[in-house]
Amino acid sequence: MSGQSNSGLVHQAEGQIDDLLGHEFEHEPVPMSARRSVFSVTMVWLGFPMIITGAMTGSILVLGMGFKNALVAMIVGNLIMFAYVGALGLIGTRRGMNFALIASIVFGKKGYVLASGLLSTLLLGWYAVQTGITGALISSTYGLNYVAMTIVAGVLYIGITFVGVKGLHYIGLASVPLFVLLGVWVAADAASTTTAAAIFGYAGNNGVANMSMGVGLTVVIALFIDAGTVTADFNRWAPGARASLFATFSAFPFANLVAMLVGGVMTAALAVPNANPFGVDNMFGYMNGKQLTWLSILAFIFLYANLGSVCSHCLYNAATGWSRILGTNMRLMAVVLGAIGIVVAAGNVWAFFIQWLSLLGILVPPIGAIILVDQYVLRAEARAEADWRAKPFIAWGIGSLCAFAVENLMPGLSTAISAAVVAGIVYGAIARVESSTEKVARPA
Repeated sequence: MSGQSNSGLVHQAEGQIDDLLGHEFEHEPVPMSARRSVFSVTMVWLGFPMIITGAMTGSILVLGMGFKNALVAMIVGNLIMFAYVGALGLIGTRRGMNFALIASIVFGKKGYVLASGLLSTLLLGWYAVQTGITGALISSTYGLNYVAMTIVAGVLYIGITFVGVKGLHYIGLASVPLFVLLGVWVAADAASTTTAAAIFGYAGNNGVANMSMGVGLTVVIALFIDAGTVTADFNRWAPGARASLFATFSAFPFANLVAMLVGGVMTAALAVPNANPFGVDNMFGYMNGKQLTWLSILAFIFLYANLGSVCSHCLYNAATGWSRILGTNMRLMAVVLGAIGIVVAAGNVWAFFIQWLSLLGILVPPIGAIILVDQYVLRAEARAEADWRAKPFIAWGIGSLCAFAVENLMPGLSTAISAAVVAGIVYGAIARVESSTEKVARPA
């Protein structure tokens, strides 16, 4: 009896919190009456990719490709992301469903656990990594205790996520203006040390460009392919299709491109040999390198707000996915998963996960492609009926094998694009063949 009583108290508390902060609709579509404004959904998306990690990625691209080729990769990659994320987001807006609910239609009422579980776990991993990066940068720059700063960051990010989609809106209101202000200043200040011709003519690290266009596109796409695939978690809140597309556009190409350009311009302008963007050669290191007290304080606030945005978004996606899988509440899962992420980050083992997270990340593009083909071409009005649907798993497996083949045998091509295209074509072909076979077998 005591167990049932405690369970009842927990559910009662969850209900009261939901009434106070707003329902998150983990297990059902968001009704039109609960949809948020265009501005709110846009701020949710705008605050996600406009982050220092995006600037670091821009620096990596410029170091590996030279400025001109990197710029092409940034623009093309972000336009591809707009098409991919925008199309997936429209499904979420039309149906009002989060990613897990949509995946249950495509992969089955039990099969969706594999797709949703993979993505939710990957995003939890990235939450831990970004929380660890927060602690590492603060500790190395200001001489503060790494574990303490990491725990402070993790608890702060859990708090933002706990508020729900409103929390993502609020952190966007704080992080976006800070990034625009400081990012533009960093890029302009660095550019003032040289000429525009020198920046555009920057040929890469030590004058050598060793990254192909295919790899560059993969780098751009891979940065947000996990979160982009579960975009329905955000776009289900949009009041309509135009609002959904506008919000997506604010992220890709706009916010992500701005972030990458800040890092890219800074790197090309300074032309530091063997620069390390994930060390000190980034906008955070640049601001602190000025040795101005007020700027260092601002940089401290900026880092927590900026990485707080990406971490809370990742944790929100992870908690939404796992709450659906386990049949529980998003806010409860945010606390539980956030605590796990803090342990990983504070234990200073997060760096070991980056390679595995990146490796597993190549399994993601086929999932999105299969959902797009299913919901736009084959079964737009389908509902979750079967427990398992074999066809999407076959296509997912073939697309993933293609990804590994391209990664190892054709490194000049884009792994993400190749895997998505192959999986989408295979899924569509299997469905068409099955449909044709059924028509032939059906008696006249």
